[in-house]
Amino acid sequence: MDKTTLYKRLFEIAYFLLAAMIVGLFIYFVILLYGNYVTDDEKLVMSRTSVIVDEQNHQISKLYEENREPVSLKHIPKHVREAFIVTEDSRFYRHSGIDLRGTMRALVTDMLSGQKREGGSTITQQLARNAYLSNEKSWFRKLKEAAIAISLERKYTKNQILEMYLNQIYFGHGIYGVQMASRFFFNKDVSQLTEDEGALLAALPKGPNGYSPILHPKKALERRNLVLSLMEKSGYLTADQSVRLKGKTLGIDIHKDRTHPEYDTYIDMIKEEAAKRYHIGTDELMRGGYKIVAPINRQAQIASYQVFSRNMYFHGSNPNVSPEGAFVLMNKNGAVLAVQGGRNYVSGGFNRVNIERQPGSAFKPLAVYGPALDSGDYQPYSMLQDKETTYKKYDNYAPKNYNGRYNGEMTMYDAVTVSQNAPAVWLLNQIGIRNSKNYLSKMGFHLPDKGLAIALGGLRHGVTPLQMATAYTAFDNQGRMSEPYFIKAIYDHNGKKTGEAKPSSRRIFSPQTAWYMTRMLESVVRNGTARSGYSQAALAGKTGSTAYTKHGLRDAWFVGYSPDAVGAVWMGYDRTNKNQYLSGSSDDSVILFKSIMNKIPGESRLTFSKPAGVNDLDQPIRLAEVKSLNVQGTLGKFAMPALKLNWAPAADRRIIYRIYEEVNGKSLLKGEVTGKNEYRIDYVNPVATASYYVVPYNPQTGKQGTPSPKVKVNWFSHL
Repeated sequence: MDKTTLYKRLFEIAYFLLAAMIVGLFIYFVILLYGNYVTDDEKLVMSRTSVIVDEQNHQISKLYEENREPVSLKHIPKHVREAFIVTEDSRFYRHSGIDLRGTMRALVTDMLSGQKREGGSTITQQLARNAYLSNEKSWFRKLKEAAIAISLERKYTKNQILEMYLNQIYFGHGIYGVQMASRFFFNKDVSQLTEDEGALLAALPKGPNGYSPILHPKKALERRNLVLSLMEKSGYLTADQSVRLKGKTLGIDIHKDRTHPEYDTYIDMIKEEAAKRYHIGTDELMRGGYKIVAPINRQAQIASYQVFSRNMYFHGSNPNVSPEGAFVLMNKNGAVLAVQGGRNYVSGGFNRVNIERQPGSAFKPLAVYGPALDSGDYQPYSMLQDKETTYKKYDNYAPKNYNGRYNGEMTMYDAVTVSQNAPAVWLLNQIGIRNSKNYLSKMGFHLPDKGLAIALGGLRHGVTPLQMATAYTAFDNQGRMSEPYFIKAIYDHNGKKTGEAKPSSRRIFSPQTAWYMTRMLESVVRNGTARSGYSQAALAGKTGSTAYTKHGLRDAWFVGYSPDAVGAVWMGYDRTNKNQYLSGSSDDSVILFKSIMNKIPGESRLTFSKPAGVNDLDQPIRLAEVKSLNVQGTLGKFAMPALKLNWAPAADRRIIYRIYEEVNGKSLLKGEVTGKNEYRIDYVNPVATASYYVVPYNPQTGKQGTPSPKVKVNWFSHL
């Protein structure tokens, strides 16, 4: 070969090498540019597990997309870090994101096997794949992975990359990150892991399911011992340490997060409130590592779940489908203590606590009796009309008493106690529907209804159990209605408080009205429609029901309260029809409510106490009939002729007795006594004849009872 040809060949080679170098540099810069373009720091922000706790810091539940608790690298023992490095990337601290030696080895393996396998990836590449890429297996994805890895190495230190990797990787069984893996497999903090425990965790990322110490303990042991051998080979363990550690069992102490379906409704209400009140969406809540403090009462929540699971409280006409229910309990300041959205509630499911139903008579205290008392024109012992009446102004509305009996008139106290319909409708007509709706609007009930059926809870759209419990806080809280809340406080992953409940209330009724209603609603529980069942706690409340047929109900309610907790129970089918309706009564709701309250520690020790500045309400006076009257002549003042009248004593010493004298058909009031069963009439004409009788009088109602039989006497004849 002559010199000219040789120079030509050398020039061609040099030209080819230069071109290859330029192309290589171009590709390298493209890789750098692509890596810089796609490495968004936000994608490296790992999801964190949020936790819900009660006010005593007992864990209620965890919220997460990936069950992870990030931890700093300095918190991870050196021998644990070494175990991962020798297993996943022994040259981690010596390469710049890509280990060419390992990559070439992987390429040869892939070509020989004819398949694209995961091999030769550095820790940085694995972080790039987990944070930025899909699980697709292709050469193009490998190039993207390499580009991102190089970019990460330029932006972060090795220790930062290792920390992100150890917090990112998946260990199987829904566990992400080395801290959560340590808690799950060994029930300890990562800082407490021993060499063999760290080796087991390092053995898992290559095949989380195949090497699972729970599912495949033998394979897991072999894989762990391989990691220990690699640590010995790399100088991190001595031969003696390696042999000793290989002789140990897996030593796992599985700590699974228990599932607690009894909390599902409460958790969903927390998610809803976090979004509405604190503008934290569910996705962010599941990823953000928040700590949410809830005012939940665990005993009440568990008790309500257990009671709801028992068919003995739920009676329906369909033997194949049991009635549903809803329950909410809150303290009088608004903190929600317990909530159940259904008997078989599933997370994110149909929450009956927020579903509108017809409240029936449970609405009477809110729509009628509370506003009437608040007007000052009516008192608990005011007399109300109890007659069959047709209200022509309201489309001939003609309410009926459920028992078909009418008293002509009765006190508000008794009308509330026995839940008589006619007096409630009559009273609403007296105080005015507009006035009633003004009160209801203040309670959050914005009703399109314009008729007297409002008095009986016959509403176009209905109300929810949560609304009913909330409204009744006004009776338990001296007339102020408290807004409910499910989140007491919320903290971000750094422990900074980002939100806190600010309990709020607004005036609905006067303290006097609230106390009068409490006294009357106590009578409902003690002597009226809510007397079924047994309660250790002092309770006040009101039943409600709506009829479907003459044989069954559509809805059954009890809304009631103790001195510090207010709750509502609803029962019914989601869809009522001729084949399925409630075959029980509102008694079932009452008994269920009392059963839950009986299981809450401390409730039985509480009693209702009269607030300062209000008048108490005496028990109702029940007039006793005076069946016989005795009259005897005697000497009165100054030894003058007198008559002494006496009759059988009554148990209630508050009854006033009025004594009348009748002469020639005209009656004259001679006097009255309170709580006594005798009276003396002085200065009578000893020869005159007159008739005498006694009439009992109720000072609460201003009504007289039945007169006693008349006794016709003169003084001489009765000496």
